[in-house]
Amino acid sequence: MPSFFDTPPDPDSLVTHADGPAGTLPLTDDILRTWSSGDLFGLTQSVGMGFDPRRVLGDQYLILSTQGGLRENDGTPLALGYHTGHWEIGLLVRAAAEQLTERGAVPFSAYCSDPCDGRSQGTHGMFDSLPYRNDAAIIFRRLIRSLPRRKAVIGIATCDKGLPAMMMALAGAKDLPSVLVPGGVTLPATVGEDAGKVQSIGARYAKGEMTLEQASLEGCRACGTPGGGCQFLGTAATSQVVAEALGMTVPHAALGPSGGPIWTQMARDSADVAMEQVAAGATLGEILTEDALYNAMLIHAAVGGSTNLLLHIPAIAAAAGLKRPDAEMFRRINRSVPRFVDCLPNGPVGHPTIRFFLAGGVPEVAWHLRELGLLKSNARTVAGMTWDEILDQWRSSDRRAFCRARLAESDAVDPDDVIVPPAKAAAKGLTPTVSFPVGNLCPEGSVIKATSIDPSVIDDDDVYRKRGPARVFTSERDAIAAVKGQQGKPIVAGDVIVLIGRGPLGCGMEETYQITSALKYLSFGKEVALVTDARFSGVSTGACVGHVGPEALAGGPIAKVRDGDVIEIEIDRNSLDGRVELIESADGTPAATLLAERPPHPELAVESAMPEDTRLWAALQQVGGGAWGGCVYDVDEIIETLKAGIKARGQSTLEP
Repeated sequence: MPSFFDTPPDPDSLVTHADGPAGTLPLTDDILRTWSSGDLFGLTQSVGMGFDPRRVLGDQYLILSTQGGLRENDGTPLALGYHTGHWEIGLLVRAAAEQLTERGAVPFSAYCSDPCDGRSQGTHGMFDSLPYRNDAAIIFRRLIRSLPRRKAVIGIATCDKGLPAMMMALAGAKDLPSVLVPGGVTLPATVGEDAGKVQSIGARYAKGEMTLEQASLEGCRACGTPGGGCQFLGTAATSQVVAEALGMTVPHAALGPSGGPIWTQMARDSADVAMEQVAAGATLGEILTEDALYNAMLIHAAVGGSTNLLLHIPAIAAAAGLKRPDAEMFRRINRSVPRFVDCLPNGPVGHPTIRFFLAGGVPEVAWHLRELGLLKSNARTVAGMTWDEILDQWRSSDRRAFCRARLAESDAVDPDDVIVPPAKAAAKGLTPTVSFPVGNLCPEGSVIKATSIDPSVIDDDDVYRKRGPARVFTSERDAIAAVKGQQGKPIVAGDVIVLIGRGPLGCGMEETYQITSALKYLSFGKEVALVTDARFSGVSTGACVGHVGPEALAGGPIAKVRDGDVIEIEIDRNSLDGRVELIESADGTPAATLLAERPPHPELAVESAMPEDTRLWAALQQVGGGAWGGCVYDVDEIIETLKAGIKARGQSTLEP
C-alpha cells in the first residue's frame, strides 16, 4: 500500500501561487461594453490554458469526438479505450485542429466516448448500449450550446452508437455549419478471422468445433490495425456510409483506413469545409432535407447495410425536424433498388470494408444509382457541391483511378466485383437485403436481412421457408447456453428460437449477436431460426427475425408463445415479402385460440438488472413511438402524456 500520510518528497514543489500568462487580451471598447461576462471570462480561460492571447479573438471552431483511451506519443497504449473505433480518433482531432490553426481559427475540442457493442455482448453492459445513443446526443448538443461563440462544429466518430449519436447531435444543431468526419475502419488481418467471425469462438469451442489453441490464436489476431471500426458492413460501417449519403461528410469519406495519410487528410479537408461553410453562411439544416434522407435510405439498401440503421435513420430525421421514415417507406425503397455491393457480412464473397472504400465507396454507389435514375442528385452536401457536381468529377478523378488500381494490385480483386454494376448484380448472386415480415406474431412488423440467410436453405424459387417447434427463452443468457448445449435441452437443427422480453421495455433492447454469430458458424446453425423483440448486430446473418413489434412487454402476441408451438416463417428474397406466424400449439390448438386466450409467458418480466436510468429511457422512448419510431424522445408527446397522467391522478397540471 502507498504511504498516504508522509511528507511529500520535494516540499518546495508544493506552491501556493504562480505568475499569470504574459501579455494582454486584445480587448476593445466595444467588446467590453457588449460582450457577456461569460464571453469575456472565456478569453481568460483560454489564455490560462496557455493559448496565445494575440490569437484569442479568432473564430472559434468546436471539434467534438468520441475519443477513448490514452496513447503514448509512439502510439503505445497507456490506458486502453473500449474499442479500436475510438482509439485513433485523437489523430483526426489533431489534424483538424492543426488545419484550423494554420488558417487563423481557434479550435476547441471536447469528448464523449462510446461503448463497444462487441465488448458488451452477452453482458449487462448491453442494456445501456442503445440508451447511450440518446444520452450521448444530448451531451454533444449541450457541449455545442456551452461554447456560445462557436462558429461551426466538426464531429468525429466511428462506431455503432457514437456515430449515430454524433449525427443526431449535429442534426439537432442544424442552424450551425457542421461537418462530420467518419473515423474509418480497421484493416483485416493478413491471415486470420475477421472481427465478426471471431466473436463466435466461445460457441464453436463449447460445441467441439474448434480447439482451445485455435480459439486462442484467432482471438488474438483478428484486428489488422489498432484503430477504426470493424472490417464488416455492420452498424459502425453502415453508419459511416449513411453519414456520407446524407451529405454530412466530404466526398469519399466513409470507411477510410484508420491511421493512414488518406484518412488524416480527410480531417484537414473537413476543417477547410467547415471554414468555407462559415464564410458562405451555410448551415447543416440546408443539407439535411427530405431528399438527403431519401438518399441515405437508398444507399443503405444498395449496400445491404445493417438493420440497426432502421433505429438510427429515423432518430437522425427527428433531430433534424424531418418526418421520421416508417417501415413502409424502408420497404418501398428496398424494393426499388437492387443490392450491388458485395461486402461482409453479406455475400456471395463478402469483401472487407477497406475493399469497398478502394472500389469507390459511397461516390461509386451514388454514381450507379444516378445512372439508374434513383438518386436525388440535386441534394447538396457540406462540401458545397450537389451530388451531381460531385459525381461529374468523381468518375474521371485521379483519386478514383488510384484507389481502384490499388485494390487490384494489392489484393488482386476487381473493383467491379466489390461494387458490382447493378445490371450484373443478380447474375453474381446479389439479392435485395432487408425484408419486413408481418404476421400474427409481429402485427407492427419485424425485420430480417434476407440476403444473409444461408443459400443452402433457400428453395429454388428464392424463398426461405421454415416450419418448426418453438424454443422460448426470456433471457439471452439461457438461450446462448442452450445453443452451446450447456443447459437443459440443447438447441438442435429444426428449432425456432423465440427470445422475448428483450425489447426496450425489457432490457433496453439488447443486441443478440452472440446467438446469431454462433448460429452462423456452428455446423447445424443454418437449420435454426430466431425470432425476437431484441435487435441484432449489423454483422448478424442467418434466419434471424428481430425488432418484432409490439415487443412482448408492450402486449405483443410474441409474449404468448410456448415451447413446442409450431412457428412458420416465409421470406421471399426477391419481393422482400415475408411473414412470421404462430400456427398451432404442440397439441394442435389453433393460433387464433392461443392468441385470444393464453396469458403472457409466466417468466416474462423486466430484466432484474436493468438500470433505473435505462428503465426511464425505455418509458420515454415508448411514448415517442418505440423501436419503429427510432427510440427517440418526442418531447411534445412526452409532456402531453405527463399532463394527462398528472390530471388523471388528481394532481396539478404540468406546465411545459
